[in-house]
Amino acid sequence: MKDYAELTEVFERAGHPPFRASQFLHDVFKRGVQDYGEMKNLPTSLRDFLKEKVPLLSIEEKHVSVVPDGSVKKVLFRCKKDGKKIEAVLMRFKDSRRTVCVSSQVGCNVGCSFCATGKMGFKRNLTYEEIADQVLYFVLDLKDYQEEITNVVFMGMGEPFNNYEQVMKAVRHLNDARAFNIGARNITLSTSGIIPGILSLIGEDLQVGLAVSLHAPVQELREE
Repeated sequence: MKDYAELTEVFERAGHPPFRASQFLHDVFKRGVQDYGEMKNLPTSLRDFLKEKVPLLSIEEKHVSVVPDGSVKKVLFRCKKDGKKIEAVLMRFKDSRRTVCVSSQVGCNVGCSFCATGKMGFKRNLTYEEIADQVLYFVLDLKDYQEEITNVVFMGMGEPFNNYEQVMKAVRHLNDARAFNIGARNITLSTSGIIPGILSLIGEDLQVGLAVSLHAPVQELREE
């Protein structure tokens, strides 16, 4: 789903006032509405426009795996624009945390020896919508349980700092109180050690977490 700024632009180009974007986001995130026809606070002309021009999700579910106790749910998604496959995981902890692990790229070119994603090679970067929509899928999924996503970790497919611009746009979308409303301190970016990305993150006005995956205790082993 597009972020607030882009939604207002889309609505204005279609002849609708920008405040409609807030109403739309409220219906999706607060009420869990997935059928545009049920958004009765929006005029019929706007609902028809949304159905035709603004898909709720840029990805679609292809396969779901759930552990017997329901604490972990892994979903294989298909990106609608080109059919590429990505994965995301929901983890439901006993302390009531609901954490989504998201992918930031299709494949990866870093090639960490312990990671299966690197073996498939790099296909492309995900857009901020495709990243955020992995979380939105689970936001809507948990409405049936009256639960909310509390944390997001960028520890799925891809190196987040090799897709820095789109990842940070997704982070701001996730942090936006009008949309996902996930606290910045509950969002963690994991990197294999991309120094320019780490330095850029330091300069951001977001208090997100940073995890560094070194996969070996000494530099000689890391270089093998």
